[in-house]
Amino acid sequence: MLNSPSLKPLTRLAQYSDMALAGLLLLIIGMLIIPLPSWVLDTFLVVNIGVGTMILLTALSTVETLEFSIFPSLLLVMTLFRLSLNVAGTKLILANGEAGAVIAAFGSFVLSGSYIVGIIAFLILVVVQFIVITKGAERVAEVAARFTLDAMPGKQMAIDADLNAGNITEEVAKHRRQTIQREADFYGSMDGASKFVRGDAVASVLIIIINIIGGFAIGLSKGGDVMSVLQQYTLLTVGEGLVSQIPALLISVATGIIVTRAASDNTLGKDFAKQLFTRARPMAIVSGLLFMLALIPGFPKLQLIALSIAVGMASMAITKNDKKEVTAQRTADTDAAAKAALPASGSENVMSLLEVSRIEIELGSNLVALAMPEEGGDLMDRVRLVRNQIASELGIILPTVRIRDNLTLKSNTYAIKLKGSTIATHELLINCVMALDSGLAMQRFEGIETVEPALGTPAVWIAKTLRERAEMAGYIVVDPATVLVTHLTEIIRTHAHELITRQETSRLVDNVKQEDEAAVSELIPAMLTLGDVQKVLQALLKERVSVRDLTTILETLADYAPRTKDFDQLVEYVRGALSRQICKQHQDEDGMLRVVTIAPSLEQLLRDAVQPTPNGNMLAIEPNLAQSMIAHIRENVEHAADAGYTPVLLTSGMVRIALRRLLERSLPSLTVMSYSEIAPGYEVETMGVVEAELALV
Repeated sequence: MLNSPSLKPLTRLAQYSDMALAGLLLLIIGMLIIPLPSWVLDTFLVVNIGVGTMILLTALSTVETLEFSIFPSLLLVMTLFRLSLNVAGTKLILANGEAGAVIAAFGSFVLSGSYIVGIIAFLILVVVQFIVITKGAERVAEVAARFTLDAMPGKQMAIDADLNAGNITEEVAKHRRQTIQREADFYGSMDGASKFVRGDAVASVLIIIINIIGGFAIGLSKGGDVMSVLQQYTLLTVGEGLVSQIPALLISVATGIIVTRAASDNTLGKDFAKQLFTRARPMAIVSGLLFMLALIPGFPKLQLIALSIAVGMASMAITKNDKKEVTAQRTADTDAAAKAALPASGSENVMSLLEVSRIEIELGSNLVALAMPEEGGDLMDRVRLVRNQIASELGIILPTVRIRDNLTLKSNTYAIKLKGSTIATHELLINCVMALDSGLAMQRFEGIETVEPALGTPAVWIAKTLRERAEMAGYIVVDPATVLVTHLTEIIRTHAHELITRQETSRLVDNVKQEDEAAVSELIPAMLTLGDVQKVLQALLKERVSVRDLTTILETLADYAPRTKDFDQLVEYVRGALSRQICKQHQDEDGMLRVVTIAPSLEQLLRDAVQPTPNGNMLAIEPNLAQSMIAHIRENVEHAADAGYTPVLLTSGMVRIALRRLLERSLPSLTVMSYSEIAPGYEVETMGVVEAELALV
């Protein structure tokens, strides 16, 4: 297709575009030095008008600002080109008393041969461009640049949140980060480029004043009378100014359109038609106002009445169309309700009623659209990405996640079920987005207060139209589907140990057996049963340790299973073998492992209190001591969290698993590690110590 005859000239042009641009810049610089014949100047003036018009039309048809990312550089080139034309025109006017057909036509036809009319028209154009359009565009560009840069951290965090939730792939995340960087660069460039337009307007006024004074002096020196000299040179000078200012005005308008363009999926023209001419009431009021003006003596009745009738007919047409849409929607809702009320088929397999889905999402009536692709819902695709993410993160294959509607739920509520039991519920506002304070928020947004379900942090539902403003203000903004999927991902991470069955364990072991048959054959069933391996994997997943490196897990079990059948001890051996993985999982961005430790005297007390039970090792300590110790551990953890860190609790291997069981209800998200799990090469920083004296108070 690229070799088709119609595309060959464009292909060749693209190949030599760099050389062409360099040649154009050299030509512009040459125009400042070399005198141009009048016909060449006419050609360049026409090109200037054409390019200015093309830039304006391109700005109107642009959907996203980055589609016209060359605009700041183009603005500089066009400003330099226009000033070169001014210089070339000035030299012709002052040297020869003429400046080609285009400038002469503007002076005689457009300005009716009157230099006074020309000066007034020129000044009006300059005022409109300099004070109204350019000044406003400059301010908008300045504010947009500042807010875009301020919003970058929030947008980056939103991308990371989507990536962690499995809503997007790494490639999509990379593309979005690049887009954010390009937006920041674009608005930063526009902030400076808008100064070119302002400076061009000032230069045009100065040039026309210099030309008039210079032409007047030259004309008088050649013996001309005052009025004829003033008429000739002033008319040509003003004509030249108008020829330059009209393209400059077009580009100034394009600048304003680019920097004031709001986020949308349509071009500006489509947005105008959609947002201005789709509401019947304002148009009806305008129609009535125009008719009232027609009744006032002196006003042009024919035009006002004709326009009033046209606007009134448009209002009636919009009202009629709105009524049709409402009727169609009611009919569709009635049909859907009737279809839902139909009894189930008599041939339905009763055995299917006995099936219990391991993971299930139930949606209220208003949320069903999230799972319907025909209505733009992508929940099913996102759930598939979650399954891929969990497989990569935890090393298990999730069962199929069933998504269905539940009319017994509130219309805006969803429920996440695990093995038939509801684990979590939350409400979503389908027509809003959730804004979370990233810690960098610069203003407060009014909305419906809520809580982000996965993290439990305060949030607010805001209108979709406020999304970009909220991101610029430092908020992380997510849509309802992302909220649900993030919640689902966190639920799965927390309950992953309940999802790995013997069948799933067998599937994982068989997968390893294809690569490392010796390790599997040595361990199962000679040393441990498949159920024993399942229990080890469940113990690891319960503390969010990935079982993806199943080969290392099986080989470690094969090494130590002949020595001990103590389940807790086997788990500790496996965790020691996975020490690098565990340390990497909990290190901070700077590579440091932040920990809270237990004083030796208190640790000795806990070591003496470890008691074996049918459910594993437990700590047999007084309730008051347990509560006091938990309170001081929480105090140390919160102190580290206030400093921006998420610490782990570090203790000895003999105490670790028993202490974890003691803390799992009070501090479920706290990771407990043993000293043997600190892999070589990892630096440890102690954020706090739980003292025996404090714990015994």
